[in-house]
Amino acid sequence: MASSEEDGAADEKETNHRRRTRGALATAWLTFYNIAMTAGWLVLAITMMRFYLQRGTHRGLYRSIARTLKFFQTAALVEVGHCAIGIVRTSVIVTGVQVCSRIFMVWFITNSIRQVQSEESVVLFLVVWTVTEISRYSYYTFNLLHHLPYFIKWARYNLFVVLYPLGVAGELLTIYAALPVVRRTAVFSLRLPNRYNVSFDYYYFLIIAMLSYIPLFPQLYFHMLRQRRKVLHGEVIVEKDD
Repeated sequence: MASSEEDGAADEKETNHRRRTRGALATAWLTFYNIAMTAGWLVLAITMMRFYLQRGTHRGLYRSIARTLKFFQTAALVEVGHCAIGIVRTSVIVTGVQVCSRIFMVWFITNSIRQVQSEESVVLFLVVWTVTEISRYSYYTFNLLHHLPYFIKWARYNLFVVLYPLGVAGELLTIYAALPVVRRTAVFSLRLPNRYNVSFDYYYFLIIAMLSYIPLFPQLYFHMLRQRRKVLHGEVIVEKDD
């Protein structure tokens, strides 16, 4: 009996050790990741400010940051993996929608339809994304290091109240500006007849994408408002089961 109890205690001790090791590795990785992403978006912010100060115009701004933007925004796909394997306690669906919508804006709108790159709406969502991501990743970094300045916490859960709607407006206006170009050039569209016997009209796809903001935006926005009340005011948020 004593031997069995000792074996059980040893197994439990080993299991706890493995959990602590995995936890330490996960924390180390998340700290590195968030520091890297904070640095990346800071580079984008500095590059944009320097470009505007030197040129005095937003025309050509997107091309000057395109490579860096595509790299760091696409790298955010890692966050979906973080949620999927459980090292970050956030909804995979919420994270996936947010990350994929931005990647879509970068790769399939502004990068692919060059005529919209000089639109003021592109500058709008780029500025919003940059400020949002610097505050978000710096919040995660300092939180993981257990040294979270209040102004970082305040910025993370207050700036989005204004920035989120502005960012959505910039994205929608950019997609809207792309519609005439897409209709004229048939980019990403597949017309019949073709070898696959399938048709796809990117123009109408973009219209559907714009309409999808109607149900998605309020859900994501109110989710952030609930998180704001929880973090800043200590409210206990009870999520309803669907």
